[in-house]
Amino acid sequence: MADSIELAAGAVETALASGAGEAEATLTVVERFSVEARDREVATLEQSTGRSLTLRVFVDGKKATLATSDLSFDGLRTFARETVEAARHVATDPYAGLPESPAFSGDGSALEMYAADVRGRPNEAKIDDALALEALARAYDPRIVNSGGSHVVDVVATLALANSNGFHGTYRGTQVTRDSAPIAQDGASKRSAHYGSAARGYASVEAVDSIARTAARRAIDMCGARKPQTMRCPVIFERDIAALVLSDVFSALNAANVAVGNSFLIGKVGHKIGSGLVTIFDDGTLARGLGSAPFDSEGVPTRRTVVFRDGVLETFLYDTYYGRKLGAASTGNASSGGVGPTNFYLQAGPASLAALIESTARGVLIADTIGFSTESVTGTYSRGARGFMIENGELSYPIDEFTIAGNLVEMLAGIDAVANDLRFDGSVVSPSFRVAEMTVSGT
Repeated sequence: MADSIELAAGAVETALASGAGEAEATLTVVERFSVEARDREVATLEQSTGRSLTLRVFVDGKKATLATSDLSFDGLRTFARETVEAARHVATDPYAGLPESPAFSGDGSALEMYAADVRGRPNEAKIDDALALEALARAYDPRIVNSGGSHVVDVVATLALANSNGFHGTYRGTQVTRDSAPIAQDGASKRSAHYGSAARGYASVEAVDSIARTAARRAIDMCGARKPQTMRCPVIFERDIAALVLSDVFSALNAANVAVGNSFLIGKVGHKIGSGLVTIFDDGTLARGLGSAPFDSEGVPTRRTVVFRDGVLETFLYDTYYGRKLGAASTGNASSGGVGPTNFYLQAGPASLAALIESTARGVLIADTIGFSTESVTGTYSRGARGFMIENGELSYPIDEFTIAGNLVEMLAGIDAVANDLRFDGSVVSPSFRVAEMTVSGT
């Protein structure tokens, strides 16, 4: 990491010597291992190390950002000159410029982003995990006849960032993913399913047998599915699908979308939008969170931001550029030239998913959605879906080939129960929750 920050700082100095007024360099080194198993064989096996440096320069209010994998002295010198020259051909932007970065020291170790067992685990054991995922999923039920593959992927990433305002920072992180996608034969139809787990290291990722069993059960449980009647009823979003709904909410909170009028939340800061159960955080300081980091992509320290509190919208999420444009401070959400989540999540409730189902006399549990249709300006929401009919507080039968529709403002206001099954396995996560009433379009 010391070599990485030295190289990034050297690139900044070279850019300034080439005529930049301000400069920022980000060096990333990513070591990746990936294996896919299908049936009893390894289908793909990949191992790579990628190194790249991204240079962002400002010349008289003009900005250019370029990247290179040539990290030689001569290569970086030529690259810096080319980046500065590119900036001179860009229109002036009054909001462009580096953040006012304080000096930084540390490596993010307090966030527990790095797990030594990622490098320490033998590759053979990772391959065995993928083969076991596939074998266990197929052995779950004779109706499991095929697979979209079982995967084990891990990453060790090192990032170093330096800029001309005196910022120097570096950190290292790891991530492990295991998943399986079995396919069940259901008469003339096939039922596909997927389940996976992600964590900072192998010690904390879900066990192979649990992942295989859950993925296979999801496929088998959909056998015999039929189309439901069209109705208005309560809808429960299972945890993974609830996170997708929350991703749409994040898009409306993204200051880049707010700045161009592409958000249904414009003008609503300080207003009660959701029910009292809607408290949403963006927390880049969460220990072991997959979106955690000591600073964002432009060196602004991450923080814990309350976005919704008891249904009231408190803030949008900003990087430096859109903060300046909209008259706000950065919330530490700069990400690869835009605004991104750190650990964005809905606060969990006290009850289990099973309790939410038991308290629903008649409704629908959404286990999967298909396609994409959200109208960002109005919040109109519509998805094809698969799931289960709930009758008398129990899962009655599987259903598919239907659509759920509503409006995100009404959905947030209609959340009347939140489960306790929150799991931090992505940058946008959510517990399961129930919306009191939505339109289900079936027969």
